[in-house]
Amino acid sequence: MQLVRPSLEHLPAYVAALQTGWSADTVRGADAAREELDAIARAPAVFIDLLEDRQGRGAPVTLPDGSQVARLPGLRRWIWDEEGFAGVIGLRWQRGTPELPPYCLGHIGYSVVPWKRRRGHASAALRQMLPEARAVGLPWVDLTTDPDNLASQRVIVANGGVLLERFTKPAQFGSTPGLRWRISLALT
Repeated sequence: MQLVRPSLEHLPAYVAALQTGWSADTVRGADAAREELDAIARAPAVFIDLLEDRQGRGAPVTLPDGSQVARLPGLRRWIWDEEGFAGVIGLRWQRGTPELPPYCLGHIGYSVVPWKRRRGHASAALRQMLPEARAVGLPWVDLTTDPDNLASQRVIVANGGVLLERFTKPAQFGSTPGLRWRISLALT
């Protein structure tokens, strides 16, 4: 398993995954998949270009409640295995501080397509993304999970994550319970 920078060469496999209704946006799901398919149909090269948006110049982000917020700097990598596309992992940050605005629940988010889960891809992808987070100057990364998402919690713990807090997600995310985890990026 490796992380690849999104490219036009790899785009057909990503499109095929989106066409199943899967989306890296685990909150908005099929709606987000349709939006990405529309963006790819309009301008595939622009779509690919904006997946590496270190300045946060892309369009606003639509939250689950339909509200929109400014895009943070970020990048995405596609999870690729010997069979092809396996998922997405993304990193976002705020310039000048490791803190995130309240509408952004974590620095790193990931999603593996359902037909390739339970193969260790998420754990490997997170491990490979941590040096990228260190390279943009983050001393630590926060990730969030739902309390019942044991698989994601195992992925985070396997990469050195510790439970930071139980919290209630902001209203834009439904005011539901969440767990916030932290992985230190300090060099030892």
